[in-house]
Amino acid sequence: MVSHLVNTIRNVVGITGNVIALFLFLSPVPTFIRIWKKGSVEQFSPVPYLATLINCIVWVIYGLPMVHPNSILVITINAAGTAIEVVFLTLFLIFCHDKKKRLKVLLIIMVELIFMAALATLILTVLHTTQRRSIIVGIIAILFNVMMYAAPLSVMKLVITTKSVEYMPFFLSLASFANGVAWTTYAFLPFDPFIAVPNGVGTIFSLAQLLLYATYYKSTKRIIAARKEAKMEMHISLSEAAVANGDVDPKKTAGATP
Repeated sequence: MVSHLVNTIRNVVGITGNVIALFLFLSPVPTFIRIWKKGSVEQFSPVPYLATLINCIVWVIYGLPMVHPNSILVITINAAGTAIEVVFLTLFLIFCHDKKKRLKVLLIIMVELIFMAALATLILTVLHTTQRRSIIVGIIAILFNVMMYAAPLSVMKLVITTKSVEYMPFFLSLASFANGVAWTTYAFLPFDPFIAVPNGVGTIFSLAQLLLYATYYKSTKRIIAARKEAKMEMHISLSEAAVANGDVDPKKTAGATP
């Protein structure tokens, strides 16, 4: 009876974790809408998406029946995550105008795919029990899961330097925190160290990002407002200079009535 109840709670938490994880994977959508509109990736980093891609692939391998049985919830969400990250990285490559940066991202994607193919082949051919496969893939999954949660930290130096969180997406940090809490809870019903450890660490990393966001939120607003004001002043100065040089009709520039 108790075992059945625990299993039911675990499934509910797992489904909740799937929903939250889906929001995590989709949280960069506003960022990519901005990239689409501006036609450039600006200072946005591809690191979080590269880290999430390899993390999702390794968890798909971990959840396979021949590796770690009864992990269908792990497979479904990470397969969806893999597809979403492929779309994001494709858009990043399209709107990245720095050829060196684009080539670097392509090379990293190729290395990730080759590594995952080699891992799956070795695990399924060399190891012959699900317990051994779970341990090896689980350890690797811990490393990549921590990398996924830590990836946005690469932006933290930029945030502290500029005192602006403009290039650290809030919803990505919030979704990471919620996802970490949900999957840490899931990992204790029953205890699965390979899911508990990286998601526990990820919860702490995500909390640090949210605290940083709260710290620099107001200064970010001031910086963006000052930038808009400076652009407006520059536009007015250029208009006045054009009028002074006789390049523009003063009445049209000022919108004066005859």
